Amino acid sequence: MRAIVVREFGGPEVLRLSDVGVPAPGEGEVRVRLRAAGVNPVEAYIRTGTYARCPALPYTPGTDGAGPIEAVGAGVTGVRVGDRVYVAGTHARHCTGTYAEAVVCDASAVHPLPASVAFEAGAAVGVPAATAYRALFHKAALAPSEVVLVHGASGSVGLAAVQLARAHGARVIGSAGSHEGLGVVADAGAHHVIDHRDETHVAQVREITGGRGADVIVEMLANENLERDLDALAPFGRVVVVGSRGSLTFTPRLTMGKDATVVGMTLWNVPPADLASIHAALGAALESGVLRPVVGDTIPLAEAARAHAEVLSRRARGKLVLVP
Repeated sequence: MRAIVVREFGGPEVLRLSDVGVPAPGEGEVRVRLRAAGVNPVEAYIRTGTYARCPALPYTPGTDGAGPIEAVGAGVTGVRVGDRVYVAGTHARHCTGTYAEAVVCDASAVHPLPASVAFEAGAAVGVPAATAYRALFHKAALAPSEVVLVHGASGSVGLAAVQLARAHGARVIGSAGSHEGLGVVADAGAHHVIDHRDETHVAQVREITGGRGADVIVEMLANENLERDLDALAPFGRVVVVGSRGSLTFTPRLTMGKDATVVGMTLWNVPPADLASIHAALGAALESGVLRPVVGDTIPLAEAARAHAEVLSRRARGKLVLVP
C-alpha cells in the first residue's frame, strides 16, 4: 500500500509518498481501509522534530481518519469487518499513522460513523471535535444560557465548538479573519459573527453582551489574543487556551478584577474515562446531526507536503483532509 513516510525531521518536503507493506492487526487491534485522513496543525509541529512529542524515525503521521474496517485482530469485540468508523488515534497504544491507504490501531480508537456522515467528514472528528468538547464542557463547564466566544471559529476545532455550544443552549459568538470564514461560522450556527481583524472586535463582544462580556472564551491563538480576551471576559469567566504559536507579554492583574480563570488543555492529557465520555457524546452528536463536520478542502495523499503548508496558514475554513 502507499503511505506518507517521514525519514528525517524538517520542512514539509520530508513528507514522502512510499510503498510500504500492509500492516496486520494484532491482538485487540483493527485495520481500517482509509477513505480520508484528517490533517491537524500539531502534525506539522511534530514533523519538525522540535515539538514536545518526537516519534522515532521513520514514521507515518496522522491520528485522524475514516473508512470501513477491513480486518480485526484476536480478541476484538464490538466491531466487525465492514463497519464504518472514524479513527481517533491520539491515545492509541499502537497506531501506524493515518496518512496512508490503511491504518492499524487499537480497537478502542475507532468509533461508529453514521451512514449519513461522509468519510471525509468523519476524518474531521478525532482531534478537532474532541478538542472542542473537552474545552467547552470538561475545562470550561459551559452551562446553557451562558455566552461563549469562540475566538478563531473558522477552523475545524472552532466550527465544532460553535455547533456543540449552540446545541447545548449557549449563546455563541464566533470570530474569523476573512469574509469567507465569517460565512462558514455563521452557517455553523453562531448567533453573532465578528471579524477579529477589526481592532474594535473586543468592544463588539461587550456590546453584544450588554457590557458584561463572554462567560467562556475558547482561544485558538493565545499568543496574540490572551490579553485582549481578559477585556472581553465577563466576571468569573473562563478562558480555555486551545492553541498558541509563541509567547506574549501578559498583565496578570487583568485576571484579578474579574476573578477570571485561564486554563490550558491538550488532548494528550485526557484521562481514559474522560476520553470515552467525549466520544460517546460525539457519536450521539453525529447521529443526531448536531455535529456536522465541515471539510474545507480535500488534497490527494501524495500532496501531503502542500497540506502541511496550508494547515498552518491563516485561511482556515473547516477541516483539511487527505484522500488516498
